[in-house]
Amino acid sequence: MASHVVGYPRMGPKRELKFALESFWDGKSSAEELQKVSADLRSSIWKQMSEAGIKYIPSNTFSYYDHVLDTTAMLGAVPDRYNWNGGEIGFDTFFSMARGNATVPAMEMTKWFDTNYHYIVPELGPHVKFSYASHKAVNEYKEAKGLGVDTVPVLVGPVSYLLLSKPSKGVEKTFSLLSLLPKILPIYKEVISELKAAGASWIQFDEPMLVMDLDSHKLQAFTEAYSELESTLSGLSVLIESYFADIPAEAYKTLTGLKGVTAFGFDLIRGTKTLDLIKGGFPEGKYLFAGVVDGRNIWANDLVGSLTILNELESLVGKDKLVVSTSCSLLHTAVDLVNEIKLDKEIKSWLAFAAQKVVEVDALAKALAGHKDEAFFSANAAAQASRKSSPRVTNEAVQKAAAALKGSDHRRATNVSARLDTQQKKLNLPILPTTTIGSFPQTMALRKVRREYKAKKVTEEEYVNAIKEEISKVVKIQEDLDIDVLVHGEPERNDMVEYFGEQLSGFAFTANGWVQSYGSRCVKPPIIYGDVSRPKAMTVFWSSMAQSMTARPMKGMLTGPVTILNWSFVRNDQPRFETCYQIALAIKDEVEDLEKAGINVIQIDEAALREGLPLRKAEHAFYLDWAVHSFRITNCGVQDTCQIHTHMCYSNFNDIIHSIIDMDADVITIENSRSDEKLLSVFREGVKYGAGIGPGVYDIHSPRIPSTEEIADRINKMLAVLETNILWVNPDCGLKTRKYTEVKPALQNMVAAAKLLRTQLASAK
Repeated sequence: MASHVVGYPRMGPKRELKFALESFWDGKSSAEELQKVSADLRSSIWKQMSEAGIKYIPSNTFSYYDHVLDTTAMLGAVPDRYNWNGGEIGFDTFFSMARGNATVPAMEMTKWFDTNYHYIVPELGPHVKFSYASHKAVNEYKEAKGLGVDTVPVLVGPVSYLLLSKPSKGVEKTFSLLSLLPKILPIYKEVISELKAAGASWIQFDEPMLVMDLDSHKLQAFTEAYSELESTLSGLSVLIESYFADIPAEAYKTLTGLKGVTAFGFDLIRGTKTLDLIKGGFPEGKYLFAGVVDGRNIWANDLVGSLTILNELESLVGKDKLVVSTSCSLLHTAVDLVNEIKLDKEIKSWLAFAAQKVVEVDALAKALAGHKDEAFFSANAAAQASRKSSPRVTNEAVQKAAAALKGSDHRRATNVSARLDTQQKKLNLPILPTTTIGSFPQTMALRKVRREYKAKKVTEEEYVNAIKEEISKVVKIQEDLDIDVLVHGEPERNDMVEYFGEQLSGFAFTANGWVQSYGSRCVKPPIIYGDVSRPKAMTVFWSSMAQSMTARPMKGMLTGPVTILNWSFVRNDQPRFETCYQIALAIKDEVEDLEKAGINVIQIDEAALREGLPLRKAEHAFYLDWAVHSFRITNCGVQDTCQIHTHMCYSNFNDIIHSIIDMDADVITIENSRSDEKLLSVFREGVKYGAGIGPGVYDIHSPRIPSTEEIADRINKMLAVLETNILWVNPDCGLKTRKYTEVKPALQNMVAAAKLLRTQLASAK
């Protein structure tokens, strides 16, 4: 009855870690108090898995911020700017790398493969003096053992770690990160030796880079790394985990040929073709960890379907060598369905969060061993049947409208430069116009009034007045700062996806379905269970109210269809693009209603467009085609005078810049400052961009306030590669998570920098 879980959520069922971290960062609690909350969380997770019957329980998947940053700490790869003097890395250095501090910016943060989780990007070069500087993996193994739970310590594999890194500042971009392999392997050996000495019998290396398109040189690095580690690993059972996609045939061959490796883990949910590779040949005597329980979605497993696959695999690899597992870490799913006391009963029966997935893994392992829990399987089959036949899932009119979209291109009639001319006549903006991305700080008072309104403790009138007051305050702040295109601050919104989902049909919501996005930041993805439509206008009331408070242009703020899709738990009973087209039609109705209400600038955020890009290049074109088409559907019906903005968050856009141009937005704002302005390199390489563009001029994910000079310097770098008449000046992202004491001076400096450069440009003419 062999069962395994790749990893588990860290935040806790009620976000206990989030609140402990934020209290510690605010100086309201001690390091000891933070450590106590964390130890209690780890203990409850290990015990929960142990009691559920899981045989291979992971340790070292907990983190105070991010598991890649934990690996950076383990290797002592601290960038010089943090003035670390050696020894065991403590909270000060660790959190400075993650969040920055008063004097030093944070390390870059980017998406973990195609998920909404962000990792801290290691900065490496030939000068880095690696040293064993964090004993976390060994300490947590011992901690679990002390509780009577023997765990499988999990490490980010050495090759994936290097391939997920970037050359540090001043190091040639062409520097081979893999050349550092001989420098980091001695530290991995120290960790392995300590784990062995502590009594570990298994060790798990996560090597998710194996699912990417890797050339032979990169694949060779896996062979070299594990050959070098072989003698140290002797006496341990070694599992190498890959996840998030099919593993390419060459990588499969490399992986299954590695020396000293006992077991291989595969994602059989997103990697359905991997089954064919296994059927084509699996190394004799090795273990197969079969990821048949979805770690990235919240639907209950089709136990009968999974058991069929497992039976087939068992006949290939042998009864004793098959282990039932999750497709990836459960970090990407919600924690526990038990805490959902208000969720609709029928929909709840269709779901499984992390805690329930652990039980599913165990039930499948027991069934495979001939101890099938008939009642559990029977309840599961009933839930599967109910979901297939429920009338709540299908809306024929919506299906028809979405199907009709496929043949047409849905573009605005006039090209972007002509539209920008028409819009400028109406908006009359200065050069280097200033704006923000949408949200303003969400104060405790604001959250309280929304909570009370939801709980019917305040009347609708009281709620509207409170929100109106907040919008008025935000408008005044922006006018006082002399920002050119305003936002209403989104005080009525809890989350940029949930807010819209709550007003669309086909969505369900949880009370505690939180998922970690980065650090202490959690999101609560809506659940798309059925066909999507918009019963009535969603934002027109608030946007119109905000526009009536100012003579300046007020942006209508919407979340785009691809982002709503990618940041939700999406139904898995139809292709994702069909669901996306349905959402696009709903947003199109909203865009047109905003325009009718006199809103002339509408921002349709596609923060997650890049993140949904499949990991394998062969699948890129199909995804980008329907994703870009979905965005164009939303705004193809507006007049030339209506300026359409979009915003994109963390990611490397250079490889999809032509798709971004094809979106045909009038203005695009993009995260830029934390990623060393990588974005600008695409324009240096000769890509011509004719629409408006606002690469972020400062990082809003850090409490640091940039100076006017620093922002002016950033804008100058942009002006070196972009035309003056298309450049916008804006922060990297929304200001929701910042405090007003940080926001006001930062925006003041941003506006001052824009004005300074306007003066300089005017006098240079």
